Amino acid sequence: QVQLVESEGGLVQGGGSLRLSCAASGSFVSINAMGWYRQAPGKQRELVAQLAIGGRPNYAFSVKGRFTISRDNAKNAVYLQMNNLKPDDTAVYYCNAEVTLGSWVTNNYWGQGTQVTVSS
Repeated sequence: QVQLVESEGGLVQGGGSLRLSCAASGSFVSINAMGWYRQAPGKQRELVAQLAIGGRPNYAFSVKGRFTISRDNAKNAVYLQMNNLKPDDTAVYYCNAEVTLGSWVTNNYWGQGTQVTVSS
């Protein structure tokens, strides 16, 4: 079993900043990629940022230049630094990881989700 535990989000004013973290634990061989998704009420879950191990980050157009994804391989953790937050960033944010469990066996796992609310 693999668990992804996210830090809590919060309520911030527009233009403010917030940092999210996510740590993976359990039994696995390696983590192939980690990323962040978000879902606002009445909307589909969308990719915010992703980072493959040994690769370059990929961002949704709406957050480019404002959000930064990073990782700490030793801690099996991924972070999302969110700057210049806008009300449209309000959503539940989910951590995601593609994990190799064994030989040629991979699965995707999700964090519990955390609420980020940006006020005007």
